[in-house]
Amino acid sequence: MQENDILLQMEHITKRFSGSVALSDASIHVARGEVHALIGENGAGKSTLIKVLTGVYRYDEGTIFFDGQTRAFQSPQQAQREGISTIYQEINLVPFRSVTENIFLGREIFRWGLLNWRKMHIEARALLERLHISLDVTKPLNTYNIATQQMVAIARAISFKSKLVIMDEPTSSLNEDEVATLFGVIRQLKEEGVATIFVSHRLDELYAICDGITILRDGSTVDERPINTITRLELVAKMLGKDLGSVQKSGLTSFDASRHRASEEVLLDVTGLRAGRKLQNASLSVHVGEIVGLAGLLGSGRSEVARAIFGADSLDAGTVAVNGKEVHFRRPEDGILASIGFCSEDRKIDGIIPDLSVRENLTLAALPTLTRYGIVDRKQQEEIVDHFIQRLGIKTAGPEQKIRELSGGNQQKVLLARWLCLNPRLLLLDEPTRGIDVGAKSEIQKLVEELAEGGMGVLLISSELEEIIEGSDQVVVLRDGITVAKLPREGLTQDAILTAMAHGEAHSDAGENV
Repeated sequence: MQENDILLQMEHITKRFSGSVALSDASIHVARGEVHALIGENGAGKSTLIKVLTGVYRYDEGTIFFDGQTRAFQSPQQAQREGISTIYQEINLVPFRSVTENIFLGREIFRWGLLNWRKMHIEARALLERLHISLDVTKPLNTYNIATQQMVAIARAISFKSKLVIMDEPTSSLNEDEVATLFGVIRQLKEEGVATIFVSHRLDELYAICDGITILRDGSTVDERPINTITRLELVAKMLGKDLGSVQKSGLTSFDASRHRASEEVLLDVTGLRAGRKLQNASLSVHVGEIVGLAGLLGSGRSEVARAIFGADSLDAGTVAVNGKEVHFRRPEDGILASIGFCSEDRKIDGIIPDLSVRENLTLAALPTLTRYGIVDRKQQEEIVDHFIQRLGIKTAGPEQKIRELSGGNQQKVLLARWLCLNPRLLLLDEPTRGIDVGAKSEIQKLVEELAEGGMGVLLISSELEEIIEGSDQVVVLRDGITVAKLPREGLTQDAILTAMAHGEAHSDAGENV
């Protein structure tokens, strides 16, 4: 990369929040007209680096050069005026305003002191036609689906005639045709000399559209190079911090799957699940007493599979069978009635109710069984709560303590108890040990194994390969919403999972070993 070709240089960026380090020695270099991938797992620092660049955050150390000048933007508006547009995954437009108003928000066109609606409508239609979209630009944005709203956000960004466009998971709400259209726009911007920073967890997309790549891990840049010089396997390993040449370590968790034996009885059989672009062809099965690990990079569809099985999300196609009978869950209550429990990935958003007590949170799902004529049997409720506080070793000042006052590990135990008090046959666990201390993690791993030994089926989703390898009887690997491998415990290795993540391809039977 020639020096005069470089549009953006971020060198040795450090950003701290209340003593914690979000970025440490993070760097990225983007040439004019380059499509540059920025990747990393959750918490790697991608969003923080983007916010530092665009003036949302002020950085503590390092330097930023943009378009030949040292810069430290004070706000996103200033960054936008200087030629940087950002399209966020969560659409940050005004839903009750029209499409035209959203595209021209903050830079309206006036004539003789009045808004020139005619000209703005014409230009809005022209911008959308560039994206091969035809719609009524006078209608409120929220009358259109999320994919269309995303395309409006893209139209707004390219209308600024920017030098650099940042796209944060821009394809998450788009179908295949819309993705192809977006890639066409990106290539057109490239021909015009406009650079793009492309944030995505979809490997196929990265290799289809990007020229260079920067990989972040734990707030630091661990690699930066042309994307055609790194294999998918190397890319995945660097994201996860794994050394492909090292011998697999063992004994890093409290799991020991060799202690239990799965039954031949099939508890759950899932085939060909499809839901938008999140799930394309996902299949798996769980036997009685079996722990099935569900592996894949962020964005591969792991959580979506669990939510679909439980009835939290709707399906476009596919079958779910429980105890040999096909079911059609329309809501989570249906999953609960079928003896399925589900601990979601984000306990703070989808799990705990922070201002309620430990007692209220723990028995939330069991309330229908504890209620008669609209009155909760308080004595029975307290007996259940006391039992599970003792059984799971929940450290609390008492059942009436607010759950938000507990540590992350103890909050997670309360959520597990919420389902265990219903005696489920199948437990769906999405990142059950994320963000908790080593001691609590060990206790939860031992509990999960104990449940499997007792005959419960468990679907275990985890980003930690050691947890998947040491805790699972078999591992199902997803990539881009597709089951690309089903790996038995015998001979299960880190390399086998990484290879499936990087290179696995779906077969007609949706997942023999690949």
